[in-house]
Formats: sequence, structure tokens, C-alpha cells
Amino acid sequence: MTAQKQLGILGNLLLLIALITVSRPASAQNKKDISFGDIWESDVFRIKSVPGFNVLENGKDFSRLADHNTKINLYHLDNGKEIKTIFTKPDSIGDIDHYTFSRDEQKMLIYTDKTPIYRRSALYHVYIYDLKSQYLRQLDNDKVLHATFNPAGDKIAFVKNNNLYIDDLQSGILTAVTTDGSRNQIINGNCDWVYEEEFEFTKAFQWSPDGNYLAYYRFDESRVKDYTLYFYNDTSNYPVPYTYKYPKAGEENSIVTINIYDVARQESHPADIGKETDQYIPRIQWTPKGDNLCIFRMNRLQNKLELLLENAGNRHSQVIYSEENKYYIDINNNLTANNNLTFLPNGHSLIINSERSGYNQLYLWDWEKAQYTQITRGDWDVDKLVGVDVANNKLYYTAAKKSPMERALYVVGLDGQNDICLTPKDGFHDITGFTGNQYFLDEYSRINQVPVFRLMDNKGETVRVLEDNRQLAKSMEDYNISPVEFLKIPNDDGVMLNAWMIKPPHFDATKKYPVLMYQYSGPGSQEVLDQFPAGNFFWHQMMAEKGYIIVCVDGTGTGMRGWEFQNKTYLQLGKYESRDQISSAKWLSKLPYVNKDRIGIWGWSFGGFMSATCILKGADIFKTAVAVAPVTNWRYYDNIYTERYMRRPQDNLEGYDDNAPELMTDKLKGNFLIIHGLADDNVHFQNSAMLTKNLIKNNKQFESTYYPNKNHSIYGGLTREQLFRRITGFLLEKL
Repeated sequence: MTAQKQLGILGNLLLLIALITVSRPASAQNKKDISFGDIWESDVFRIKSVPGFNVLENGKDFSRLADHNTKINLYHLDNGKEIKTIFTKPDSIGDIDHYTFSRDEQKMLIYTDKTPIYRRSALYHVYIYDLKSQYLRQLDNDKVLHATFNPAGDKIAFVKNNNLYIDDLQSGILTAVTTDGSRNQIINGNCDWVYEEEFEFTKAFQWSPDGNYLAYYRFDESRVKDYTLYFYNDTSNYPVPYTYKYPKAGEENSIVTINIYDVARQESHPADIGKETDQYIPRIQWTPKGDNLCIFRMNRLQNKLELLLENAGNRHSQVIYSEENKYYIDINNNLTANNNLTFLPNGHSLIINSERSGYNQLYLWDWEKAQYTQITRGDWDVDKLVGVDVANNKLYYTAAKKSPMERALYVVGLDGQNDICLTPKDGFHDITGFTGNQYFLDEYSRINQVPVFRLMDNKGETVRVLEDNRQLAKSMEDYNISPVEFLKIPNDDGVMLNAWMIKPPHFDATKKYPVLMYQYSGPGSQEVLDQFPAGNFFWHQMMAEKGYIIVCVDGTGTGMRGWEFQNKTYLQLGKYESRDQISSAKWLSKLPYVNKDRIGIWGWSFGGFMSATCILKGADIFKTAVAVAPVTNWRYYDNIYTERYMRRPQDNLEGYDDNAPELMTDKLKGNFLIIHGLADDNVHFQNSAMLTKNLIKNNKQFESTYYPNKNHSIYGGLTREQLFRRITGFLLEKL
């Protein structure tokens, strides 16, 4: 028997041991109730993951941070044995946040002293380290954005003060690619706020594969309206303003252009993206041929996508792909592996996804022949493309074939043949692909089973178990934790909605219990998954211990149930989603063990919008609601997200007004708590302020809590624990 086979058998045995069900019996008198300290102050319920894998180009070894982020070590991927230490942090630099290799893996960029800006952007002190000479130097005296090696590893591009620079490591010359950058005016090489938030990227430049060109975004945000947040501190008698550009629904955007910098000539030229400026460029990507740049062009309604191919040498541009949708095209919907298109070596084919069949599926597109080849097919949605093995004409993807609540890894030929499941075990397999597609990381769990991380090969066999969370499972046995149960709840159209329920630990079907409903409900989202943990799991278990039944329902508009189910909410966000939560509450109220007079609902962000909508529209069914960081009128939210689902306010007046909580405050009957961070750069405090204004106007009583200097996540120090203590106290009193 081979060593790898033995490892596989051992791994499977460890998996069987580790997958401990939460409902495992134990004597009731030995069980403990969950405390706030257990959740927020101790590690008793900490879910362990595995350190980040930086797999080397050989596909067999990996590097990772070690010794409290002071060292970078190399390891064998198949057995985890340490090979050597390749970098040890000197005392002169801060703790390592992360690092990247040059393509030849002979140099590294070391990123330290992180200063977050928005959700995805951050400034770092960056250091260049040569592995052979062990020479270390700082890239720039100041913190910078997006420091990135060119393919040869002899130049580094980075952004500083809204300008793009190239540091030539051989000559020592620093070149300013742009010089017109100015705060709240011009941005080069970095995204503006709304692109970062809604198109989910922030580094806005790319080296060509041969390093001859650097393509970059230029945002002219001078015409975008300002929004100002205020920060409060002990050192000033006045709040400190922070002003940035935020385009709300129906308002003007940045004018975006794509420029291509010729490194040898030290000159830029604009790519041909057409004369229209009221449009989006949500992605750029160089093709394997170093002088061709693929530019994604999307209209403002986001229902038409074109791929342009720009030749950097002769500046010729052509449309190689075009697609339209009667609703919208979600560019973030796992277009391909790592949000990059996969171009095939023939130079005229690529892999792309589309909902043209009614479900998200993968296709091979030959633009010379104008021909589609459908690779995956069925009445189910592909979740993500994990990797493409061009040499063997295979691709790896995850999908919800068995159920919208599950995920599994599949391999299929590029011709759509030989579609094989590599992870047949029921549940949720969250897969990460590695270089070479020889190995994958499988984070596997079920709703009542803690996550197990295993390294698997491309046949689906376990190489080794990396983390089984055995300690978490053992700790949970000491507490009054109830199993999560799945159920189906019909909506008003008879469509069965996926839901889960947590009952009190010592549930008695002859008694009546209050119900607290939790949801998010946003387009394409999911909260009901056969995956551990369920949303806010341990706090919900605490509330169950206090005698509440907790229920979560994924209503109309949520994901992985086909395009029509998801887009029934188009142009009227809040209508069908709130209807489904209200109808679910009515269905629950008829259960013999539910107290129909004590049903509440809570949620955060879109879930806060829904909670507010439900306590108002469902005034006769919901006794209590908690809305955290809620949108209260989609006119106040950013235009990329909002217009994707609602179009502009001037084109859809009823859609905006009919489901805006701030415009239905006269309907409030129950108990209502509003919570918001005053420094929320995403869902502005303006939303809660306007809701509050109209509640007062209609002489409605409510409660509110606001968090100075806290953003959309409302965290830091004891903030999150204090917040949930506030919610808990309110619910115990009002529900």
C-alpha cells in the first residue's frame, strides 16, 4: 500500500471522528447555557480554519506565515512537512500582514502595518526581499496601495496619492505613470468607492503577460456628489469630517477610462471603449497574447455586457462577445475562476458563464465561429469555476445539483462530457483550487457538523486532514445546544421556501413558544444552507436557551434556485421578500407550539431593510423587530447595486416608493429597535435618520441605538458584544 493511500485512509477515519453532530446526547444536568463571554470574549466557540496557502508554481509545495506572523516557511503540500524558513522578520519592520512572490519565486513583496480604507482597500508599508541575496529594502517611505511585481520580477507598480508609479529594481529609477491624481477628483490605478464596493475589486491596473504594457483605470469623480461622515474623539471639541464621493441611485458616476502604458516608450494611450461615458467597465484582463487587452463594457442598466479586445500595439478594438438579459447581468456572479476569463491557447475561444438557459451554466465561446458549446447543463446553478486544466481539456466547478442548500465539486471535459462528482458526501463543500489543479482544499461541513478542512487530490481522494475542529465539537457538547432542523414553508403562491429552525433545548411540544425570525433576503443571497454555522449561530442558540424558537427563511429572490426565482423581485425590492417573511410568520403562527402573539424578526443591512419593512407591512403579525444598519429607501443607496435591481428612481417611481420603510411609518404598531453606525460609509446613517424623522412625524414610539465612529459592520473592542447585549435585552423585554 502506498504512503499516499495510507494517508487517504487515515484522512477518511479522521473525518468520521471529526464530523460530530451537535445533537449528540448527554445528560441535561451537565449542560451549560451560553453566555455573552463565551461568544465574544473567549475562544470556546472559535471555529478554526487553516492558514493561507500560497502554492508554488510547482503545484507541490506551499508557503505560509508562521510564528505569529514573524516568519515565512516552505512546506510540502502532500504531507505538510516543513522544508525551510525563507524569511524572518527583522525588528525594524512591523508584523507581516501578507506577502506575494515574483513569478520566478526569487523575490517577495512583504506587506506590513495595514491601514484599512474601505471594505477591500488598504494601505501598507511594503518591503522588497530578494531570496537569493537576502537583501531587504522598503519600496517607499510612505504606505502605498497594490504593490505588484511585473512578470519578470524586475519592476513593481503601485499607487500612491491617486497616482500610479513603477519602481525599476535594476536601475533604481522611480517613474510616475500618472501625475494628475487628486483626492476626490482623479484616481489612477485604484477604484472609486462604488466600484470597490459593488464590482468587488480595488486594484485597478494589470501588467501584460510580457510586461511590456501596464493597463490601468482612470476615474474622474469630480462630478460625483460628496457625502460626509463625522468622527468623534476626545481630542477635539468638534467632530472631524471625512468627505468622499458616493453616487446614490439616479445620480452621476465617475467617468471611467482605460489607459495602456507602454513601458519602453513611457507613454500612455486611451483604449477604445466607445463614446458613451455613462457606462461601466467592471473588469479588464490581458489575454495570454501579451498585446491584447480584454475590456468588459456594460451599460448603466447592467443588462448588456460586451467584451472588447484591444490590441495595445496597433490600437485596434473589436467586440468578441455580447450578451443581453431582460433583468440584469451580475458581473460578480463567479464569472470564472478568480473572476478571470479563461482564454484557450487557440487564441479565439474562452470560457464564460451565462443564465441564458434559466440557470447559471458554463459555456465555451468561439468568437471567430460565433459558436457556443454548453459545458454544464441542468436545472441547477453552477456556483463557481474552481480551475481549468487546459492541457487535459477539463474544468473543475462547484454546483448546487442535489439541492440549493448544498455544494459539491465536479470535473467535466471542455466538451461537456464525463461530468463526475468528486465530493459525493451530502453537505457543503467550499472548494479552493491550487496551481496546477493537482490538489484542492475542501472545507466540508453540514448544518450540525463542524467544518473539516482536508487536502484532496483531483480524483477526490483525501491526502490529509488539515483541521477537524474536534475541540469545537467537544466544547459544544458541554452546552445546551439544540440541533438545527430544516423545513419547507409554503409562500402565498404555494412555492416551498427553504428554512431552518432552532428549538429551545428542552423543547416541549405541549407548550407555546415565542418565535424570532432572522433573515438577510437580498438578491442571490442564501442563509439557509447545509453548512456550519448557521447565521449568528451561537447567539441564536443563546436565545433558544432563553425560550425562543429561532427560524430563518430564504424567500423569493434568494439564490441557487434559478434565474426566474431570483429575479421575481426585479424593479420592486422588498415586495415579494417581505410578503414571504410575513406569510412564513403566519404559517409558523399556526403551529401548535408557537405563540402567535409573540413573533419577531431581525436582520442586518438588507436584512435590516426587510425587518423594518416587515414590522410595518406585517403590523398585525409581527410584535417586535430589530433593524441593524437598514436601507430605508433605495434612493439613499449607491447606484450600481440599486439600479442593477431597481433601475433609476426617475424610471421606477412606484418600485422605489411602494416598499420604502421611511414612507410607511404610519403603519407601525409593534416594538421597533433601530441600530446604526454613524460612520457607516456603505449604508449611510441618513437611512435611519430619515426613518426616525418620519416615525416622529407620525407620533410612533420606537427605540434606537447609534454607534459613533463605527462603520457598516459595527465592531471593534467590546462593540459587537455591547450591541448584542442591547438586542438581547430589547427582545427579552419586548418579545
